[in-house]
Amino acid sequence: MAYIVALTGGIGSGKSTVADAFARLGVSIVDADVIARQIVEPGTPALAAIAAHFGNEMLLADGSLNRPALRQRIFSTPEEKRWLNQLMHPLIHQETQRQLAKARSPYALWVVPLLVENNLQDRADRVLVVDVDSATQLARTMARDGISHQQALNILSAQATREQRLAIADDVIDNNGTAQGITPYVAALHRRYLELAASATRQD
Repeated sequence: MAYIVALTGGIGSGKSTVADAFARLGVSIVDADVIARQIVEPGTPALAAIAAHFGNEMLLADGSLNRPALRQRIFSTPEEKRWLNQLMHPLIHQETQRQLAKARSPYALWVVPLLVENNLQDRADRVLVVDVDSATQLARTMARDGISHQQALNILSAQATREQRLAIADDVIDNNGTAQGITPYVAALHRRYLELAASATRQD
């Protein structure tokens, strides 16, 4: 399996922007959010289990998952959130391992928004945190998702704090500026990760 760099950051921090910059350098990307969507596509056992547990109102007319309805249900009922996590987490982990094993680059970038919250940092060889201040997070989240300041604040407060993420970071990218501004930082980290991956391979 490739050397694993876990990429994390709070909502609105710009994880996707950073991941895209690594992808342009030929790095294999394994994204937990993408996998979470894939395992509940129409026709999957996970989606059938969700519909059986919560009712058919969790399905849209085209047979896909009604995400807003599901989000509403689990946010208001902690035990239902636990049930969903118990269904989803093993499936996400299984698919993540499969994709990491298939990685073709010397190291793989594993994008995990809830790395700290789910205590997954020990599953990576290195942790990269995309860091922004809370005002930037709120502004980006409101603009991207079309939600109110209070809704964005609620999402932020449900996540790990900036300090908690920075405490587990091996590397940090400050993403308070423009997308173009991160390019040299990503290039420098890419060279460092290639060295670390090569070193790890020699030790194996």
